[in-house]
Amino acid sequence: MDLQLTAEQQAFRAEVRAFIQERLPQDIRDRLRAGHPPRKEDTVRWQRILNERGWAAPHWPRRFGGAELGQAERLILMDELYRAPAPLPQVFNITMLGPVLMKFGTPAQCEHFLPKLANLDLWFCQGFSEPGSGSDLASLRTAARREGDHYIVNGQKIWTTTAHWADWTFALVRTDPEARKQEGISFLLIDLKSPGITIRPITSIDGEHHLNEVFFDEVRVPVANLVGQENKGWDCAKFLLGNERTGIANVGLCRERLDHARAVAERTPQGAGRLIDDALGAAGTAGLRLGAQAQGRGTAARHQRAAGPHRRPLGAGAPWQRRHRARAAHAALLLLARGQHLRRHQRGAEGHPVQVHPGLRRQHAI
Repeated sequence: MDLQLTAEQQAFRAEVRAFIQERLPQDIRDRLRAGHPPRKEDTVRWQRILNERGWAAPHWPRRFGGAELGQAERLILMDELYRAPAPLPQVFNITMLGPVLMKFGTPAQCEHFLPKLANLDLWFCQGFSEPGSGSDLASLRTAARREGDHYIVNGQKIWTTTAHWADWTFALVRTDPEARKQEGISFLLIDLKSPGITIRPITSIDGEHHLNEVFFDEVRVPVANLVGQENKGWDCAKFLLGNERTGIANVGLCRERLDHARAVAERTPQGAGRLIDDALGAAGTAGLRLGAQAQGRGTAARHQRAAGPHRRPLGAGAPWQRRHRARAAHAALLLLARGQHLRRHQRGAEGHPVQVHPGLRRQHAI
């Protein structure tokens, strides 16, 4: 199989790269290059710029604000965003909820929500996990009882990413407590400004706040916000999770972090030369870069075998992603630790503790 990009795909990569170079605000680029995650306002500002070209939701139909890109072109776009570096389109809106609405939603839901998802006029979060319902998601207990043209929702969600930023959540709720657990679940869209909702922060081990608990106390949700059929929300959930688990190899992110580690090493003094001149460090980053290139080509080939706005792409999966991102982080740390080790020998036994350059930390790379 020929894994090289076609002439048209190479031209598309050049087009994307030129667009990002021209339109990406410098303050956003600098913030991500320095190792910081994008702020909410960064993601909103940049996604609206991408949306001018239909690239916020590149695989969606044009009538909903997309560009109808093929899977290979979509992969190229994501790769260039990572390598810029630039914020990615908001995943809950674009990769998760949008395709679910196209497959299971009503025409009115699609017309109302999809343009707002693409332009990030509404920020959605995912209300799935609960205390005691993580890997066994179908055991969830958040309940919704029907009263006329509303559901009344009571319960709790946990580990809800960006709920403190979000306007709405898409949530799985139990609408038939007597049914087999997978068959009594419904998929609701819930306005987080509704009375009865409380959001509490969860601070993660790195001191950051991106996770939350969300509590529902007699929250009224219009029946019109039901996606798909009542008690058939498990079908929506399976489809959504299939999209969530694909395309997450983040090859472009690995390349960008390795390139940045190399740039740091090139300007870091090492004896009479530079840290990058050390053969061990240079060989390690070069080997990992070759691995990233090989995986990127393999991912492109798998993406070319899938098509359609809500058919899930055959991207690289989580096990390879974790391994390669860990290796990229390890290579960068070894490169800088190697420099500290050599300088320690040059300066004496007391030395200095190894410091990780702050620009090497970004998202989950380091």
